[in-house]
Amino acid sequence: MPNCRLKNQVALITGASRGIGHAVAKKFAEEGAELILPVRDEECAKNLIKELSPFGGKILTPVGDLTDSSFFPRLSEAVEKKFQRLDILIASAGELGPISLLSNIDDADWEKVLDINLTANFRLIKTFDPLLRRAKAARLVFVTSGVTRNQGRAKLGPYSLTKCALEAMAKTYAYETADTPIRINLLNPGPTRTSMRAAVCPDEDPLTVKSPERVSEFFLNLCLPECQDSGRIFDITLDTPTPAATMLDFPCRATAR
Repeated sequence: MPNCRLKNQVALITGASRGIGHAVAKKFAEEGAELILPVRDEECAKNLIKELSPFGGKILTPVGDLTDSSFFPRLSEAVEKKFQRLDILIASAGELGPISLLSNIDDADWEKVLDINLTANFRLIKTFDPLLRRAKAARLVFVTSGVTRNQGRAKLGPYSLTKCALEAMAKTYAYETADTPIRINLLNPGPTRTSMRAAVCPDEDPLTVKSPERVSEFFLNLCLPECQDSGRIFDITLDTPTPAATMLDFPCRATAR
């Protein structure tokens, strides 16, 4: 049974409608957190409330678009009105973008990936910095990717470039808050069973990679008051290489860099 390790903590999670963000939202609900889950439409909001309300915590599902700058003041107002504080921010929303050569990418596709993967996260920082600074032990986790190891990857240009920039931005914010209780880190989940992974690796058997639920525990650990790391990148890997049939039986670990 969960230990309610996030009881009375207010957490904002983007990308909670599916994949890793959804698994994190469910994990945090099980652990007693109050949730703010921005979504794009009313149907998604209703589904999340129906699924997560039984855990007992308050749930706020503001409807809006993270690529729309006017959404952030409304989001901030809604959070301030309902909770008056923010303890945790999980930036899980992401956009893969076109799998194509840079020279073939349309401006609109480029801007969409930039807006979601980078600009939206900048606006989250800018919008919620006052509330985070008022928290006793604010924790932020941004989702990055292994594509940043080589500073880019062929045919994943917009995605890899924005993830490199996201890492730099998160580390910058960590430096700027070093004299506060705020702790900011990045988490690279590694190969995980998501729709984005399926788009990049269409021939891969999804059962050979870990589920989003396995990843959610690492987000939780980085959001506990005991976590004093800041400005670091954590890579999740399997402890032991194994055949696909037994891969899910092996534990994962996170290595910092």
